[in-house]
Amino acid sequence: MSVFEIKNIRKNFGKLEVLKDISISVDEGEVVAILGPSGSGKSTLLRCATLLEYMDDGSLSYDGVYACESRNGHSVYAGKHEIRKIKQTFGLVFQNFNLFPHFDVLKNVCDAPVRVEKRDKAEVEKEAMELLKKVGLEEKIHDFPAQLSGGQSQRVAIARALAMKPKILFFDEPTSALDPEITAEILRVLRQLAEEKMTMVIVTHEIGFARKVADRVVFMDQGVVVEEGRPEDVIDNPSNERTRAFLQKMEA
Repeated sequence: MSVFEIKNIRKNFGKLEVLKDISISVDEGEVVAILGPSGSGKSTLLRCATLLEYMDDGSLSYDGVYACESRNGHSVYAGKHEIRKIKQTFGLVFQNFNLFPHFDVLKNVCDAPVRVEKRDKAEVEKEAMELLKKVGLEEKIHDFPAQLSGGQSQRVAIARALAMKPKILFFDEPTSALDPEITAEILRVLRQLAEEKMTMVIVTHEIGFARKVADRVVFMDQGVVVEEGRPEDVIDNPSNERTRAFLQKMEA
């Protein structure tokens, strides 16, 4: 069974059709990279997948449990209680980190498991320390976001997402706000998670990273999936002209 599946989703903003009949499923332990030019609908797809935007039509499910289903040409969403449970199965790491500025690093990671899931604080803090060690930030637990570099902030955001023990993690351009040296830090963490078989969907412009880490690459343009397959096929030997043109521009 797929951990995550969207079928025939459509999303409009006014008269602008941003997503046009997109279907993607992700299996447990799979890493899927989504590539495409600006304005192709990648971030909107992620926002619909993580329930930050409501779709106009199509279905969305996690572990076979539907967050919404298509009925009579419209997406019909589950009730608040079901949606709340579904939201606990995934995590989302934003490109601009979204850390709480008035919490130190440790509290940023611990807050949701303690406050939302009502878990034992001492147990959560112990797990948070392990996660911060994993991302190389055990020395920064009492620092506040304003004292961190962009790369450190992004690593805290990853640890915070992992603290909720999600079945799948979504990343929206996790390195877009970072310089190349710091980008390498984040890619190292993501590569480690991939080796640990963390299920991930990563919207990225890092072609080399997608080639090395992704099990599958999805190329989007103008609101549709143009091409998808193994990295060696889509990136190294694309069959679609739009994919070829995009990759040539990115790797020029």
